[in-house]
Amino acid sequence: MSHIFDPLLLRGVTLRNRIGLSPMCMYSASDGRPDDWHRVHLGSRAAGGAGLVIAEATAVEPRGRISPADCGLWDDSFIAAWAPITRFLVTQGAVPAIQLAHAGRKAGTRPPFAGRGPLSADEGSWEPVGPSALPFADGYRVPRVLDEVELDELAAGFAAAALRAHAAGFQAIEIHAAHGYLLHQFLSPLSNRRDDAWGGSLENRMRFPLDVVRRVRAAWPDELPLLVRISATDWMRDGWDVEQSVTFCRAMRRLGVDLVDCSSGGLVPQQQVPVGPGYQVPFAERIRREAEVPTAAVGLITEPVMAAEIVHDGRADLVLLGREFLRDPYWPVRAAGELGHAVPWPLQYAWAVG
Repeated sequence: MSHIFDPLLLRGVTLRNRIGLSPMCMYSASDGRPDDWHRVHLGSRAAGGAGLVIAEATAVEPRGRISPADCGLWDDSFIAAWAPITRFLVTQGAVPAIQLAHAGRKAGTRPPFAGRGPLSADEGSWEPVGPSALPFADGYRVPRVLDEVELDELAAGFAAAALRAHAAGFQAIEIHAAHGYLLHQFLSPLSNRRDDAWGGSLENRMRFPLDVVRRVRAAWPDELPLLVRISATDWMRDGWDVEQSVTFCRAMRRLGVDLVDCSSGGLVPQQQVPVGPGYQVPFAERIRREAEVPTAAVGLITEPVMAAEIVHDGRADLVLLGREFLRDPYWPVRAAGELGHAVPWPLQYAWAVG
């Protein structure tokens, strides 16, 4: 049985424990570039004991940003902005990772603390794109349908961003195929109504996301792990569900994906999600068992005992914390104390807690 403070080997990279920072948008980038806020935000979780620190959804092209304040990695000039962040994470013992993303039809919105909703023309809105001409919700722009040439260019964009991530010092990549963003939009029959090779059957709906996975895996060094975040269900009748997720994860495993981060929802605003502590853990457990791929559990996991039991019981290989890490950057060292495990505080703080 694995302990939450046991190391986890993913290809040639070893995480010091089974606790990771879930990628969360900070909406604080300037022209796509991270700044001191990101260095402190991500660095404090590394100093606090996280084994894996995943930087937020980072767009592979400008129109793929959720908001104008999103991070990006669509040209080489971004490498220098990310490099000091990854260097610091490594000095604190964490594995630096980055989530590569494209918002698709959900792109071009205001940051949450600036009112949410789609940008107006005066605010610098841009045209969203997607698999079909179906807006995310009332008031959102109708996305322009992507053609085959653009799909090829987008998949190449993900691969190019992976090369830049490596140059910036990241040791793991997570492809964002969840929460109603572009790759999830292709997967779900609720957002993908195409009648060509990229829509209709499950095989066709998986085609573009799998092409992205294939190209990123080919560009990313063989010794470094590749993760994918999925929404295991849309929480909607006739939508994407866990059975389709298992099939998708089996295909990704064959392409060289090393771990699946199991979240849910985000495709449509009318979803009905039974939120509660650990409510998404059954998805991680089932995909781990049936797709035979390592998984991460995420979603209202706040208590050390719960997190430890998820790993110990084999329901997931890794636990990712989001909001709880925002409340407590030092959650891992606090959890270690509660669980009777010896994990040191940062050397600079040891005199105050020892």
